[in-house]
Amino acid sequence: MDKILEAVMMSPHSKVVKQGMVRRVVESAPQPLDSSQCKAMFHVSTKLFLLGESQFKRDAGREVLEAFARHHQLEFEEFFNVRFVLNLLRDGYPPLGKRSPQIFHYLQVGLRFVSDAPSAPDLFHLLQIEVLRIVCERPGPELCEQLARLLARCPQCVPSGNLQTVFCQQLIQTIRLFQCQSQQDDDIVTFLERVTKTSGMLQTVWRANVATILPSLKELFIVISTPGEGGSVPSNALASVVQYVPLELMEGAVRNLTNDKNISDAQMLTAICRMIDWLSWPFTKNTDKWVIALMKGVAVVKKCVILIEVTLAKIEEVFAKLFYPIVREGALSVLSYLLLSFQQSPEAFHLLLPQIPPLVSCLTAEESDSARHCLHQLVELIHCLLMRFTGFPDLYQPVLEVIKDLPVPSEERMKQVLSQGTWTPQRADQVTMCHRLTPKSETGKTGLVNLGNTCYMNSVIQALFMASDFRHAVMALKNCDLLPLMGKLQRLFAFLQHSQRPAISPDSFLAASTPSWFNPGSQQDCSEYLKYLLDRLHEEEKKSGQKSRGPSEGQDNGTLIKRMFGGKMVTRIRCLRCQNISQREEDFTDLSLALPPPNHRQDGSFILSPSPAVVEGVRLSLPMPVRRQGRSPSPPRRQERDVRVIPVETVGSVDRADSHGANEAPSDEAPAAWGEQARSPDVSLSVPDLINFFLTPEMLTGDNKYHCQKCSSLQNAEKVVEVTRAPHYLVLTILRFSFNLATMRRRKILDNVSIPLVLKIPVRLPQRRPEFVGAGEAVGEAEGSAYVSVTYDLASVVVHSGLSSESGHYYCYAREGETPTGDDPARTPTAGSQWFLFNDTRVSYSSFEAVSNVTGHFPKDTAYVMLYQLRPTQRAEVDGRGVPAAEALRGEEPLDKELIEAITKDNKLHLQEQERGVRHRAALSPSAAEPPVWLKDPRGREQRPYLTPGPSIERGVEGGVPAS
Repeated sequence: MDKILEAVMMSPHSKVVKQGMVRRVVESAPQPLDSSQCKAMFHVSTKLFLLGESQFKRDAGREVLEAFARHHQLEFEEFFNVRFVLNLLRDGYPPLGKRSPQIFHYLQVGLRFVSDAPSAPDLFHLLQIEVLRIVCERPGPELCEQLARLLARCPQCVPSGNLQTVFCQQLIQTIRLFQCQSQQDDDIVTFLERVTKTSGMLQTVWRANVATILPSLKELFIVISTPGEGGSVPSNALASVVQYVPLELMEGAVRNLTNDKNISDAQMLTAICRMIDWLSWPFTKNTDKWVIALMKGVAVVKKCVILIEVTLAKIEEVFAKLFYPIVREGALSVLSYLLLSFQQSPEAFHLLLPQIPPLVSCLTAEESDSARHCLHQLVELIHCLLMRFTGFPDLYQPVLEVIKDLPVPSEERMKQVLSQGTWTPQRADQVTMCHRLTPKSETGKTGLVNLGNTCYMNSVIQALFMASDFRHAVMALKNCDLLPLMGKLQRLFAFLQHSQRPAISPDSFLAASTPSWFNPGSQQDCSEYLKYLLDRLHEEEKKSGQKSRGPSEGQDNGTLIKRMFGGKMVTRIRCLRCQNISQREEDFTDLSLALPPPNHRQDGSFILSPSPAVVEGVRLSLPMPVRRQGRSPSPPRRQERDVRVIPVETVGSVDRADSHGANEAPSDEAPAAWGEQARSPDVSLSVPDLINFFLTPEMLTGDNKYHCQKCSSLQNAEKVVEVTRAPHYLVLTILRFSFNLATMRRRKILDNVSIPLVLKIPVRLPQRRPEFVGAGEAVGEAEGSAYVSVTYDLASVVVHSGLSSESGHYYCYAREGETPTGDDPARTPTAGSQWFLFNDTRVSYSSFEAVSNVTGHFPKDTAYVMLYQLRPTQRAEVDGRGVPAAEALRGEEPLDKELIEAITKDNKLHLQEQERGVRHRAALSPSAAEPPVWLKDPRGREQRPYLTPGPSIERGVEGGVPAS
């Protein structure tokens, strides 16, 4: 019958005839046969099963084999013996090769009929050894799928004893080589299913023997932490392995790995990066949990450099996975951890900013539960980080625009989110020590590293550096041995000027210039720091007896700080009883400007009448009340009869720049001096308003009476402050912080103060000096003194972002102090004078419009310290001594040889670091790996059906493993 069956199956007869023949053969199987006849039927059925050209022939062979094996078990046991199976696995079934999946299918069928036979133990022992040997030979996904089916149906074939651990380790080594070679949808789904079945073999062993799990995890760690041979990268299919590890073992496994002294930092770094790449593997569980647990374990042992490297290297890739619903959940979990734990620097968050608007648009358009959940979480995360890293208006504006219509979490919720698991580096500058290949800013400017809440210092240093006259004077100093702090400032300026690094670390200058009462790592007041720094530099030069160069060698112009920032003002107090006047003259390096109280203009407003340009000796017109619409005039509280109020003028202010253009000539309307009027929230204050309030006469009455020496008693008096010497650089500080007795903290006043591009202030001239007429708008008094209107150009603005002086962030807008000669404000090059935004390591182009509107867009970002530079035509002191001309200060003399060598050496070192950085990034295997074919540019091609969960991949899935 065997020959008849073989002849019919090989004949050209129709399929119906052949099916009839197979049916008759199967029906005859219960009939008694001798051993030779049974053996012949087993041979022919095996041949059809393994070598049939069509599925019909292979199915026919399987059906006949099963029928005869069922009814002739002793004969089949003799046929399906150890030697036969061994030859089948070692040599195949010629011409069928030994690695044919059909052989393993055949074994599955045969083993069903010998599992209870006396020879079964020997057969299963052989198969255990052969299964291990086959796995060691690194079979492909198709063959591994057949192995998985064999072990699932015949658990006795799973290696036992010590071989179980070896089997798991070798299976991991096999999975690391799996790659999907096709981009066809059906092939990709098949590949994913085969990998899932293959990794399911590990689950089978681990369930039977828990002791094999930890050795398997160690092998997995070795694979992902070791550079691949020939630059190869372990397959992301390894992600399918960790889903079967019980979560209760996670803590112990992570602790063993992070405390193992034999594991280097480089290995740990590579392993975490490759695990993050596993997030692109679809439909696996717990990958995100393992990534987060391992990073938390690294944080526990204080290896923060690894965490910094991982975050900066991988966060953009993790973010990109949010575009794909199939891997979105795990990616969002890891992204949240990376951002919320990396709160020492905004760098990681800033890397994502360009991609946030397109992702928000993509999620909004998707209209799925996955997209809505992701969008809600993402927007909450963005708002938290915007609150944490305030002070980047140029970066945040596009992001705020795209999320403006989405719900904003409460401040309490944001604080709760931000309090989750942040780690702290051992050193503040470790965030910038990583091998970041950040290019130098396109502006050509150099940033400053934030050394732990040192933005207050960085913003001040950049403002001083951009004050070109001061910078050139500092750079021109020689022999700074007796001036240690000035020498460090010169060195810092030199590196800012000539370094090829994108940012430099001011650690040495920070240590030398920080006041002793400043707590390291805490936020400080930049105005307080600036005052302290200028005072230290002044006293240092004064004590050393060394004078910096002036315009003439024989003229004593005081210290460099006095010449650049030193001004003088006189405080006069007149007793209203005896008319005696006492006065005190004092030096200043900055003016602290208080904001007028809210009810300061409660009843009305007074505007000074326009003052003609006159020579000395002509009395200044008295202020005349001018009614504003809807207001009735009333006498001012801080003015008395015959009191002279000098207007502070502004040209090109924010309001005028908005309505007329920054380069337009000023209006003829005279500026206002503060009177009594309630300040409306809709009315913005201006810097001239604050200076007018500062210069307005103050009445000393009641508890604040003045003790007159002539009257020998307390008397009512008036107090007047006048500027008598205009500094080369005018530093203005807005007093924005007031002490709150309820909270015992300094709260911030958020009133918007508009900043003029050109500012005119009155300076009192002590005596008639006709040569000064024409330098400014001069008016005088009968006593022979006069006032000159001195013009300043805005040079820099330090902005504070936040709600308290103990927190927040400082950044600086600045431009080179190059202004045209001439007193015509219209000639000020507001459009052509380039503004820059200095924000720690980040330097970018900006504009005066950005300076003007920053508070409008970001209410917590307010101007705090402003630096104005004296107009070149007015660089003469009002007391008759000349202020050093810019031309004299800008003699760009060569730097000290030692300093030049230090800069050159550091630039070479930077180039070497860049080269090492390139190699370091190349060594991080994820960058060398192609993204999986199912995660390629979802925005640039039609989205494939398997990018969203559906029946094509989830069919028959139970427990995470597709059914057979």
